[in-house]
Amino acid sequence: MSLIEEAIRKATLERAAGRGNLAMQPRVARPVPSTAAAEAAARQFALAPPDPETMERHHVLPALSDVAVSRAYKILRTRVLQRMRAKGWHSLGVTGTAAGEGKSLTAINLALALAQDVNTWVFLVDLDLQRPQVGVYLGMRYERGLTDYLTGHAESDQIIYDTGIKRLAVIPNAHPVEQSSEYLSSPRMIELMNALDAETPRRIVVFDMPPLLVSDDVLAFAPRLDSLLFVVSQGQTARRTIANAREILAEMNLIGVVLNRSTERNDSPYY
Repeated sequence: MSLIEEAIRKATLERAAGRGNLAMQPRVARPVPSTAAAEAAARQFALAPPDPETMERHHVLPALSDVAVSRAYKILRTRVLQRMRAKGWHSLGVTGTAAGEGKSLTAINLALALAQDVNTWVFLVDLDLQRPQVGVYLGMRYERGLTDYLTGHAESDQIIYDTGIKRLAVIPNAHPVEQSSEYLSSPRMIELMNALDAETPRRIVVFDMPPLLVSDDVLAFAPRLDSLLFVVSQGQTARRTIANAREILAEMNLIGVVLNRSTERNDSPYY
């Protein structure tokens, strides 16, 4: 049995047993606070502001001046919010089939677009433990990251950073690790998920995940995700790899598919 097949089997068993899947556990309804009340209740984290020049170089919002691209991310934000609110979901993984398809940029820009909504608070977590990119794309400077926490060298409060962007906090990662799927299934990761879920105001947690077909990381973590967003790249993602991904995605709550690098544009100043 291949590594991927074994991971699918384990994920299916976990979902059937109802263990570790936060989406399957009963949720406690929380009253929605006013914007002012939410801002007053929000905890303050260590400040690690992004670098505007780095953001512009990597095509990260809000440094983008391309109106059509900004509009596309707002449409994506609205559709994601509608589907997540309808299901009562609060966590979203973003993945693709292979490296270079734009899943990290999609995760970052989606998190930024979500935080632009005055009623939406966001955690952006770099969960690509073998090839972390979130801190790089944002140009953040920080002392500790996710793997420091997972290896027991930091506590959760020490790896969450205020970006200076309203309603957005980031958990970056700077140190790749081997045995990443084991870390994602560890008690430390479960503790972090519970801590993020308990924050007030409650936030949507956006996870930048590794590619689906290069490791078993997504499969190992999927039972703890409410939903998954799948990114494909026009002119790069092969049809056969999408076909290979379909069986795996069938085991997950797929919220939608993003077509990246599309040649179709609408540059109208209005629509």
